[in-house]
Amino acid sequence: MFYLARNNIQRGGVQYVLDSVIEALVKNPERRFIYVEIAFFWRWWNEQSNDTRNIVKELVNDGRLEFISGGWCMHDEATTHYNSIIDQHSLGAEFLRDQFGDCARPKIAWQIDPFGHSREAASLFAQMGFDGLFFARLDYQDEDQRNQTKTMELVWKGSANLGRQSWLFTSILSNFYDPPDTFCFDQSCDDQPIMDDPRLHDYNVPERVRAFIKAAHDQAQGFVTNHIIMTMGRDFQYENANTWFKNLDKLITYVNAQQANGSDVNVFYSTPSCYLYALNKAGREWTSKMDDFFPYGDTPHGFWTGFFTSRASLKRYERHANNILQATRQLNALSQINSRNRIFYLSEAMGIAQHHDAISGTEKQHVADDYAQRLSEGIDIAADVINNAYAKLLPKESKLPMTAPQFLCQYLNISECLPIERRNQFTLTLWNPTIHPVTHHIRVPVTKEYVIRDPMGSSVSATYLPISNTTKNIPGRKSSARNQYIFTAVLPALGFSTYYFEVKSSEKTEKKKVKTVRKETCYLENENLRVEFDDQGNLHQIINLKKHISVPFTAQGFYWYSSFPGNNSAGEFQASGAYVFRPLTSEAQPVSTTRTITCTKTETVQSALIVFNEWASQEVSLFQGMSSVEVEWTVGPIPIDDNVGKEIIVRYDTDIDSASKYYTDANGREVLERIRNYRPTWNYSIVENVSGNYYPINSRIWIRDGTRQLTILTDRSEGGGSLHDGSIEIMVHRRILHDDSLGVNEPLNETAFGKGLVVRGKHFLIVESPANSAFAHRVGAQQLFMNPVITFALPQISYANYSNIYHQTWSALSESMPLNVHLLTLDQLSSKQFLLRIEHYFELNEDETYSHPVKIDLQTLFKSVGIITDLIELTLGANFPLSQLKRLDWMTNDKESSHIDISKQYSLKDTIVTLNPMEIKTFQVTL
Repeated sequence: MFYLARNNIQRGGVQYVLDSVIEALVKNPERRFIYVEIAFFWRWWNEQSNDTRNIVKELVNDGRLEFISGGWCMHDEATTHYNSIIDQHSLGAEFLRDQFGDCARPKIAWQIDPFGHSREAASLFAQMGFDGLFFARLDYQDEDQRNQTKTMELVWKGSANLGRQSWLFTSILSNFYDPPDTFCFDQSCDDQPIMDDPRLHDYNVPERVRAFIKAAHDQAQGFVTNHIIMTMGRDFQYENANTWFKNLDKLITYVNAQQANGSDVNVFYSTPSCYLYALNKAGREWTSKMDDFFPYGDTPHGFWTGFFTSRASLKRYERHANNILQATRQLNALSQINSRNRIFYLSEAMGIAQHHDAISGTEKQHVADDYAQRLSEGIDIAADVINNAYAKLLPKESKLPMTAPQFLCQYLNISECLPIERRNQFTLTLWNPTIHPVTHHIRVPVTKEYVIRDPMGSSVSATYLPISNTTKNIPGRKSSARNQYIFTAVLPALGFSTYYFEVKSSEKTEKKKVKTVRKETCYLENENLRVEFDDQGNLHQIINLKKHISVPFTAQGFYWYSSFPGNNSAGEFQASGAYVFRPLTSEAQPVSTTRTITCTKTETVQSALIVFNEWASQEVSLFQGMSSVEVEWTVGPIPIDDNVGKEIIVRYDTDIDSASKYYTDANGREVLERIRNYRPTWNYSIVENVSGNYYPINSRIWIRDGTRQLTILTDRSEGGGSLHDGSIEIMVHRRILHDDSLGVNEPLNETAFGKGLVVRGKHFLIVESPANSAFAHRVGAQQLFMNPVITFALPQISYANYSNIYHQTWSALSESMPLNVHLLTLDQLSSKQFLLRIEHYFELNEDETYSHPVKIDLQTLFKSVGIITDLIELTLGANFPLSQLKRLDWMTNDKESSHIDISKQYSLKDTIVTLNPMEIKTFQVTL
């Protein structure tokens, strides 16, 4: 895409586009060009001479080259997490600020290609200081109505909690992001150029002018002002910018000349920010909207809801990489090793991974492999930073070198950690990236039996269990470990604890009591919950023992939809593919008619391993002290020997009277109500009754009635919904044999080790009253996305010597933090300067205790590293002070103004800040 090196796959070389555009802009000061994705521009910029850079800076300062959005990429909105959206925008914004100054600061969000649009993304854009948002894709029924009612432009209220600071003016492009029909002047197009020599027979100026004026009038019918925006470009164009600009110069001249003959069309080079400014000065009132733009259907049978799940393993790997990225930044900052330049590799890989054809799963297989490789290489470098940070934090005497390096074991989810196998001793250190103490349940695969010592030196009560055959048989697993230790760790806030494993001597072989039964009725129970199964492995009910709440299950397990095998020759033949989910029938089939159950009970955990067939199983676990039920699902290799593509769901059918309503989160933050077969802003015609009711699930989904709520937390973005009252279904894996002809040009048929891909993940089930559910799912989801990061080491010394030399537990905090506050970003910018983001992660009115404003003293977060000497509050993108934010004001047709007064600048005397529900505050902190 940058070098045009794989022209046989996709024609497009960004470096040539930039080379050509800069040359064309210099030739005529009237010309304008907008640029969006900084990842490519950054690569190009690094190769330019000082002379070229100075030319570009002049173009930027003159407004002839304008950066819009300014993120590392044009991110997806359905499958991204808010943490990563913010990070990738900050990465691009920082580059623009450092290289070009304030003149390059983007003021427009440009999301023209993502496949549906999230309310949370709109809110984040508003908090970054953008004046408006432009996008192109919306549901065909929604677009028809908006065109008829002239509501293609609106004020989008991006948050139910933040009020006007989340409002964002939104303009929907009327011609996708293409030029008007027959007006593509790129060298790759077949449309006529402007042939303006009247002596020649192919002179076409009059016809071209008439066609353009008609196109302008046609487009204007869907808009309420006398301003319209025409996008003059398309994917992978402008490699020869001269063909575009030369013809546009002519078109502008000849169209405007018709004003002398009464034409009311005035055309000129412009940018989205100039267009938005003109709309703002029109002084109109605008309709508003509070819901989102999901799901996106471009035809009656083409609902783009498959990509909510496509490439499930990549979706999990991205979330895992973000977990490591945030922990690495924290360790770098708190150890003050100033290695931000090394962390950049993972930051950059994460930025690219947010692209709307990356995390979405809508890329070719070799491209998905490339994204994963970039993440892997970034993680490897981050692991080196983690090791260097621990080299400062672990030794009790700072000058003492750490002889045994820390390393990651990233295959623990399949019970594999090769470096610790057959070792007589090793350590396991857990970094807790949250600012609250957490209880974490750890599984360590082993080839020997060990005594495990906690940070105080006491022997840990750990359960020694065999690793299941389901896990041992996963393709590609290399470990010789057949057993595992399971134990519970209590970790300090924003700190670490180390557990020392030493091999047992022969006289220390006492075993903890383990009870295992097969094909019998069983129940799992702790002090909070009881989970009941029959002897066939059917989940019967979950009981919240303390609240006396019972949720019976009529069915639970794996089902599959047959993928529609169309040839895409017409709308009715639309195939299911990487983008589109279209089942052949609306009834999902069970993956098997029988299943087997094995129940295991120990002091630490009780579990039920339920095997449906050779490619689908789940292990339902209840740990001591937990108030949620862990369901670890394993799916694959999905069989395709019948030449039928399959879309695999996990379904949870209960007797909850959910009245057609269900609730899904937006990018891991606010939750929106969904109603089956309904859209809040238009009369919805039902065609696809399954895929048309699927929504993105980034972190949670729930159903409820008056007294009970079933909430399911996910460990990655997935698609799902509630197709029947009392039911939740979540798609976890897809293997499809047809392409949907929407851009990938190959079937979504993932393989590994010569077989269909095996994917493993987790759901966490919470049974509570509606009033008390928010506490459980807010805290649970936050801890799930910021899990403790585990590293191992191989010290060649005894426990006595180890404990004498190294700290075994440490926390950066000496005071407890409010439970409803989350540390979103802690990034060391330089030796004494830090970027800090904190957030209130509860919504208004969802919890009696935690849905209220909260105060936090920022100094407490820096107590271990120094005293705050300067504090500047920034916008969410962290590229300029909040005090300098001046957004355009808009008026809705309800007479509501978007105007807000910017909050006061924080001073040195005021490190105590107040957070309102769902508020994120960003600071530049100097020590």
